[in-house]
Amino acid sequence: MRAAVYARVSTDDQARDGFSIAAQQKRMAAYCKARGWQVAGEYTDEGFSGRNTKRPAYQRMMTEKDQWDVLLVLKMDRIHRNSTNFTLMMDDLQRWGKEFNSMQESFDTTTAMGRFVMDIIQRIAQLESEQIGERVKVGMVQKAKSGKGVLGSGVPFGYRYHNRHLVKVEEEAAIVEDIFSQYLACVSLNDIANDLNSRNIPTKMSLTWEKSTVRNVLTNKLHIGILEWDGIQQAMPELVIISNDDFNDVQQLLSDRKRNNCVARAKREKGEVHA
Repeated sequence: MRAAVYARVSTDDQARDGFSIAAQQKRMAAYCKARGWQVAGEYTDEGFSGRNTKRPAYQRMMTEKDQWDVLLVLKMDRIHRNSTNFTLMMDDLQRWGKEFNSMQESFDTTTAMGRFVMDIIQRIAQLESEQIGERVKVGMVQKAKSGKGVLGSGVPFGYRYHNRHLVKVEEEAAIVEDIFSQYLACVSLNDIANDLNSRNIPTKMSLTWEKSTVRNVLTNKLHIGILEWDGIQQAMPELVIISNDDFNDVQQLLSDRKRNNCVARAKREKGEVHA
């Protein structure tokens, strides 16, 4: 088995006995010899913290992953002092089919027991992540119920953030009105998108319009002053761009677009809809 031998010392570690680069390399070389492993590469980061991955030898080791089979360290805190970064590294190693061995903790994924321990650690990390997600959602639900703003979504076309609140952008609001007017006049989603692109009007993300982005505008309840998140609705009359009647007619057309007798065409012929 080919081993990538990794050693690291920070500025503080350099004064501690047994933590020098040479001391780490010597012990790991002896370990590799005892296990019958080939030292494929020695990677050393001197004077770097283990709290992040911005270390030249560490980064080089990961890019040279095809040259080794197992990553060997003297102690787990030599590779990471951040549990999140450690978990991400282990995910990468597992995806690449690589093993990990920490001599001092006897953490060795080349053995059945080591793989079992790794599985437990990953499950604990997953549990922690899910619990954080649950706490965040509870907080967001309370925020939504108290009417304190947009949650879990980007800024819709027609609006922008100002002082942590959504406000209308008049130029975009006029385009929203035009999109609704065209669709009520039986113009297809693709034709509306092509029209907007021909007029060099960008989407909110400065991209070209597609059928799906036009549909997103047509189905967003914020245009009738309703902010919706996870089944919770907030009334925001100051953000109204489209009337309830036009919005409801559009939803009907979207759900029954192929019918021969287009409701919108009839309304246009009666003079109720203007482009």
